[in-house]
Amino acid sequence: MTGDTNSALQYVEPLSLFSSSDITLFQAGSHYRLYEKFGAHPLESEGVTGTYFAVWAPNAAFVAVMGDFNGWDHYTHTLFPRWDSSGIWEGFVPAVKAGSLYKYFIRSNSGEELIKGDPYANYWEVRPQTASIVHPLDYEWDDKKWMSQRSKRNSLNSPYSVYEIHLGSWRRPDPTDEESVYSYQEIADMLVPYVKEMGFTHVELMPVMEHPFDGSWGYQLTGYFAPTSRYGTPQDLMEMIEAFHLADIGVILDWVPSHFPYDAHGLYRFDGSHVYEYADMRKGYHPDWNSYIFNYARNEVRSFLLSNAIFWFDRFHADGLRVDAVASMIHLDYSREKGAWVPNEVGGNENLEAISFLKKMNETVYALFPDVQTIAEDSTSHYGVSRPTFMGGLGFGMKWMMGWMNDTLDYFKKDPIHRKWYQNDLTFSLVYAFGENFMLPLSHDEVVHGKSPLLYKMPGDDWQKFANLRLLYSYMFTHPGSKLMFMGDEFGQTSEWNFRGELDWHLLKYAPHKGLQDFVKDINRLYTDARALHEQQFDAAGFEWITVNDYDNCVLAYARKGSRPKDFLLIVLNMTPVVRENYLVGVPIDGQWEEILNSDAPKYYGSGVINTGILKSVKQTYNGKDYTLSLRLPPLGATILRLI
Repeated sequence: MTGDTNSALQYVEPLSLFSSSDITLFQAGSHYRLYEKFGAHPLESEGVTGTYFAVWAPNAAFVAVMGDFNGWDHYTHTLFPRWDSSGIWEGFVPAVKAGSLYKYFIRSNSGEELIKGDPYANYWEVRPQTASIVHPLDYEWDDKKWMSQRSKRNSLNSPYSVYEIHLGSWRRPDPTDEESVYSYQEIADMLVPYVKEMGFTHVELMPVMEHPFDGSWGYQLTGYFAPTSRYGTPQDLMEMIEAFHLADIGVILDWVPSHFPYDAHGLYRFDGSHVYEYADMRKGYHPDWNSYIFNYARNEVRSFLLSNAIFWFDRFHADGLRVDAVASMIHLDYSREKGAWVPNEVGGNENLEAISFLKKMNETVYALFPDVQTIAEDSTSHYGVSRPTFMGGLGFGMKWMMGWMNDTLDYFKKDPIHRKWYQNDLTFSLVYAFGENFMLPLSHDEVVHGKSPLLYKMPGDDWQKFANLRLLYSYMFTHPGSKLMFMGDEFGQTSEWNFRGELDWHLLKYAPHKGLQDFVKDINRLYTDARALHEQQFDAAGFEWITVNDYDNCVLAYARKGSRPKDFLLIVLNMTPVVRENYLVGVPIDGQWEEILNSDAPKYYGSGVINTGILKSVKQTYNGKDYTLSLRLPPLGATILRLI
């Protein structure tokens, strides 16, 4: 190399950021900070500024870095293979600055030539362009107060009400132009105050990692270590997360360690061999999503995914990861016909390597960040998904309660005249509600692919549809477990979610939609404020059935309890449009009661069948309880009362 750093340097200098212990951990599947080593790192070496590049390509015969700094030449900037047979190629390229575009040119041992993006890149060109960009992640965070106190906000006995968002389609500058999007900062300016006003405690962002195809909604990733450039830079996303934290709102990121697409610049056949995916397509190919499954048996791949999980907590201050498609990870026969899958070593259908990886991932996350949550989207009855690994569980903090969601929507779709025959559909969830730390999800999956928006799943005329939806939300927010609601559901979106457009915000001009939004706001506040609804939300001690067998009237009543005797709420649901006057409910406690929320109140576009004043229980055994309360039950409505 010449001493003139201003000349067009064509050399790659030997340099390594890897220690021998890094290599040992990488090859053992235990390295959780690979993003500090792999990728493109601007730095100064022996007085010369440039960028250090490192990439894993174990089946490569030749690797060069090409970019706008060398006219995209395939050969001038050849990386050095490490001497330790780790499969890592690395080197320092002088004069390459932040902002430079680059890719890797790889010739495999078979002679095949590939051009790939950087698996560890922190920033990519806006699709459809596919080059990686040299980009440091420097940022001065201003959320120290949140970070120091978030253990309480994210704990299992704190309110946890999640607003699920697709950033591109929440709002658009031009709803008719799918290419028009707001920046991270512009979204934050609108979204943070809205989420705060609505009373949600957390947001969940559908995948913000870089992905080539909008129609995947972000679930087919090519840039695992990069926020999508559609809305701005990585620092812009950091600023957005910080804005949520300054408003005391937690941020959960959707994370996809289950599969990846076959785009030419992505992970698939990265060096001409099956580097990241299983070589046997009975394990390595995903028929549902036309994508490829990570090889959880390969330690270097485990280190890649482990580092990726930690990366979002470490560099982006995430408060949680919602792990997508866990069922597909842990079951070899997921969506596969007989003969199209390979049993494990003991003849079963569980992917033992994926299970072992998830345990390792959760143990590492909670060891390093004990004040966050990992949340599993798992539709199966696999044991102990949200139980500690030392008890044989997978170690997640929470698990989506898919059974509750399916049974609840099936019940609410039915005409009230038939509901008495199906009441067990609703009550069944309490049989297993405390077997896991369950989150109740009404997610994006329920309002796409012809399933219709939630409002139009409800039976009856317009008034009844809104009443049913308020009743459904009453049941959801008073049922044990944390909550998740997809954007638009809070005001009664009337069209299926379309990622190319935006939500139907104009509906808020109409009283029924505004009333529903106000109701969600109020029940969110109740869930947050009432210790009875969240303090023991994963504990059977926090729930008690009061009336479970009044099938003819389709009435359910139950109590929610905090750890203190005075934290006691009574919830009564009337699943028919018939008003029940002087309806008797047995209660275990003598005292005075006050209605604190009624889904039929006029302010919510209800008919106004409410309970006013102080209600006094009488000493009279009813339904196995020592005291009796007489109530007005609203049509297709819920009344929530507290002991005062």
